Amino acid sequence: MMNPVSDQRQGPIRDHLYTYADGKEFEGKTPEEVFTQIYQGNLWENSQSVSGHGSTPEQTAEILRLLPGMLRRLGVKTLIDVPCGDFNWMQHLDLSGIAYTGADIVGELIESHRLKYAREGVQFEHFNLLRDTLGAYDLVFCRDCLVHFSIGDIHRALDNIRTSGSRYLMTTTFTGQTENRDIPTGGWRPLNFQLPPFNFPEPVMLLNEKCTEWDGLFGDKSLGVWRVDA
Repeated sequence: MMNPVSDQRQGPIRDHLYTYADGKEFEGKTPEEVFTQIYQGNLWENSQSVSGHGSTPEQTAEILRLLPGMLRRLGVKTLIDVPCGDFNWMQHLDLSGIAYTGADIVGELIESHRLKYAREGVQFEHFNLLRDTLGAYDLVFCRDCLVHFSIGDIHRALDNIRTSGSRYLMTTTFTGQTENRDIPTGGWRPLNFQLPPFNFPEPVMLLNEKCTEWDGLFGDKSLGVWRVDA
């Protein structure tokens, strides 16, 4: 696991980042307003991807390498990617034999994706995970999403996923995180889904992303897989 930042520095630096990305400027706005504002203003300030630093080739190389094999082992034939963001890295994933649905709360993104990327087996939907009814998929792929939601909105999203009839959830989890803080939706903080208030069991599979952001401060960033229909 890549993590050159010492344990003594880790806590204070992470605390600083919570303050930096606390999302207070988004209070009182709907989730669609929040994420549309982030998209239109490129508020995550990345020149390669409006979806942020985590969607660059460097930060997704390990996922592109390992995820296809994981999907095969899970028997995934239908997948919804929510949020699909700007599709910057997912367009390079081997989706052979998988019906892919990219879903996002930002309508402008979906309109653009339908023109540029839609093809047989690849479709896009304007979708609000907190409001719209989710259909049944083999895998709900939910990377870098719930970390931006308030605790209340995370529970709403998870309830939607649980009642969808889907088989698996794959979502971002930070295995070294020791507490889960609340924020307004639109902010950011790391989450460990095996801790309260979520208390997920051990994941069926775990993919460490080898995240190098902030000099390896988030080397525990992973994609965990859990059964939804268990």
